[in-house]
Amino acid sequence: MIDKNPRQAIALSYDGQQAPILSAKGDDELAEAILAIAREHEVPIYENAELVRLLARMELGERIPEALYLTIAEIIAFAWQLRGKVPEGFTDTPAPERDITPSQHYLPP
Repeated sequence: MIDKNPRQAIALSYDGQQAPILSAKGDDELAEAILAIAREHEVPIYENAELVRLLARMELGERIPEALYLTIAEIIAFAWQLRGKVPEGFTDTPAPERDITPSQHYLPP
């Protein structure tokens, strides 16, 4: 008998103000239903089995742990970019170029 890991899915809710909340999680058929609802509403789907396993340990309604802020923020930013959205107050203008040539007084003797 082969011990197969169940298909898992999670969903996060994000209001743009506080850390995202685990809003749905499930295995096998429930995971497929979560994915179907996401597709139906054109929610971008990010597949990362290790991250799902970590988040699936949380209780529904719980905010993501601080240790995952950067990872989740990058995923949310990418999803927003896919949909042509940007956070309020964001400007997409490149930073001015800086001269990064080391000056002579910083060079070792």
